[in-house]
Amino acid sequence: MKSLITAVFGLILTTSYAQTESWLEVRPKAGFLIAHRSIMGHVTNEHAFAVEASYYFHGNGEKYWHQDYNDPRYGISLYAGTVGNTELLGSYYGAYGFMSIPLIHTKKYEFAGRFGAGMAYASRVYNHETNNLSIGTSTRMNALISLSLENRYQFGNHAVNFIVDMTHFSNGATKVPNLGLNVPYISLGYGYKIQDGMKEKPSHLDLLHRYWEFGAMGIASVQEVYPVNGRKYPVFGLNAVARRFFKHTVGMEVSLDAMYKGSLRAYHPDVPKTDGELLQLGFFTGYLLPFDRFHLVVGMGYYLRDKFKFQEQVYHRVGMRYVFANGLNINLALKSHWARADYLEYGIGYTFKR
Repeated sequence: MKSLITAVFGLILTTSYAQTESWLEVRPKAGFLIAHRSIMGHVTNEHAFAVEASYYFHGNGEKYWHQDYNDPRYGISLYAGTVGNTELLGSYYGAYGFMSIPLIHTKKYEFAGRFGAGMAYASRVYNHETNNLSIGTSTRMNALISLSLENRYQFGNHAVNFIVDMTHFSNGATKVPNLGLNVPYISLGYGYKIQDGMKEKPSHLDLLHRYWEFGAMGIASVQEVYPVNGRKYPVFGLNAVARRFFKHTVGMEVSLDAMYKGSLRAYHPDVPKTDGELLQLGFFTGYLLPFDRFHLVVGMGYYLRDKFKFQEQVYHRVGMRYVFANGLNINLALKSHWARADYLEYGIGYTFKR
């Protein structure tokens, strides 16, 4: 999970300059827990309430991608609140990095898409003896994902925000049960500009828009499958990756994935399996959203080799990556089969001749 913070906050920390416009914002939130599985019907018995405090910057052009994304806002939010059932689920406390990309913007008004990722601590989780009805999460530390639509009106050094967001908590199947928690919120916030910024002309506009990158990524993880409190299985992988950038804001990624998933031994344990038979091969293709060295990727893969076929032949991947100047990559992604998490991919790799 630590690589999640490194990857998301790396973009923020490497672009925070003294001349950048900066803001403070507070947002109270109200929402409800979605029972996305029938067995979660007993959990949703009250509204969810939370508050977020944010510190963020307004892109001013010193990076070429600021203009590409209409001078986005990016920063860090602190989250504290309930998720729909305080008795079973307790409260959550977390932090996440975010970016808000304007889709419509005038001098005073912005309509933007906002996304963020980080970590959150849960005060109550599943326990077989004392809290066995809390089936959303079973670990104290969980990933926090936020997707939002933001309406922002600015007047001088002040701004008000109206945001509709979906907040998700999950441990990525590191431990079961892990059905995940999905909480839609609405919020009304107030922001105050604490530092003016200077508009700058980027010095990187001569960068090549269209080019290929090639690299490799090693993956390691751990996965627990049912029954609860059962054995944890290792996961290893190696991906051969090719990336095509069409312009500063659009790219695609394809990879040949080799995956050793130890948990396959738990499916029909009466069927004998060798280590070689646990090796899966897949072909993945995805959409790449680059922010200079920070990348978001989402896509779909297909198993070319999966001897036992205990799960769907199609898998999905959504994640993030930070590419250092020397070509070294750090990677965090969630591999899933549709809406069911398979495991988190912690990766380190290299991009050749970047």
